[in-house]
Parts: sequence; structure tokens; C-alpha cells
Amino acid sequence: MSFEPGLYHILFVSTALFFIGVLGFFTRRNLITMLMSLELILNSVNLNFIAFNKYVWPGQLDGLFFTLFIIAIAAAEAAVAIAIIINLYRNSQSIDVNNAEELKY
Repeated sequence: MSFEPGLYHILFVSTALFFIGVLGFFTRRNLITMLMSLELILNSVNLNFIAFNKYVWPGQLDGLFFTLFIIAIAAAEAAVAIAIIINLYRNSQSIDVNNAEELKY
């Protein structure tokens, strides 16, 4: 006897991931942890797309294509963000958000 999670189980996990990501994004001041929190939010959205694709529209692949698109965008976003973080660290020897004020000018 195997247990297959239903739509509500997956949506519960996705909601938990989303709120953990939002909480981490708003409470942390370290740019790396903020980037990881943003990735958690994007992964919760991917989980929603896959769950709805499987349970609501099982014959279509729209959710999978959206998920692949979000993964590609997240990879590009992470590469650019890490480059900015490395540049900020080289200039100010810190990756604290409060020290990122110098990037404005």
C-alpha cells in the first residue's frame, strides 16, 4: 500500500515553502540568505504549477513548460545576483543589505 499525496498536500507544502521564503526575505539582511529565500519562493511557485498540471489538467503540459521557464529565469537571476554580491563584497568587504546603499550612486 503506497501513499500518493493529493493536491491539498502538495499545496500545503508549497504554501509553507512560500511563507518561509517570504519570512526569510523580509527578516534577513544578508544578501545570500535573501537570494536563497527568493529561490524558495520560486520553487513553491514551481510546485504549484506541477501540482495543478497533474491534478487539474492531467493531459496538458502547460504547467511543465511554465516550470521550465521559471527554472531558466531563476538560474539567470541567481547568476546575476551572485555577480552583484561578489562585486559588492569586493568594494565594501560586506554583503549586508545596509551596505548596499552605495550602489545607488
